[in-house]
Amino acid sequence: MEITNLYGIVKSLHIIFVVTWFAGLFYIVRLFVYHAEADTRNEPDRSILIKQFQLMEWRLWYIIGWPSMVLALIFGLWMLYLLPGYLTQGFMHVKLAMVALLVVYHFYCQKLFNQLQQNRITKTSTGFRVLNEVATLLLIAIVFVIVLRSTLDWIWGVLGIMGVAVVMMIAIKWYKRIRERNN
Repeated sequence: MEITNLYGIVKSLHIIFVVTWFAGLFYIVRLFVYHAEADTRNEPDRSILIKQFQLMEWRLWYIIGWPSMVLALIFGLWMLYLLPGYLTQGFMHVKLAMVALLVVYHFYCQKLFNQLQQNRITKTSTGFRVLNEVATLLLIAIVFVIVLRSTLDWIWGVLGIMGVAVVMMIAIKWYKRIRERNN
């Protein structure tokens, strides 16, 4: 098989598993939000909901989240093996640093997952909502770095991400106030 065809196939598989990995990261923390909210309910709703969320969390994490992360990383490393010249470029160093942060985030979600499977809830639903935005910010940053590649362009992109983060935090606080007012 020609190297360009193989690279295209590997790149396509990398993108597919990055998408499913992010889907898993987005949804697992959203389930954590619902799990924390279920813990504030009265019995028997509390027990029924928590049991259901634990099952949903387990299935999502081990059937989608972990396999997607592993496959995204394998195909990403394979692309670097096929085109090692990328490792000499600054944008790739920045991207790999952000991917490392994403892997750390994934492992932190694993820690929270383990706690929630034992029904030890260490964050409020609002705390989980804020945590849920970390993956969003990393996704935006990684896409800008990969697409723009120019140092000046991705610096502006990262500054834009910081602006998005501020807007997200304001939106989360605003949403919390509305929910509290409606309850």
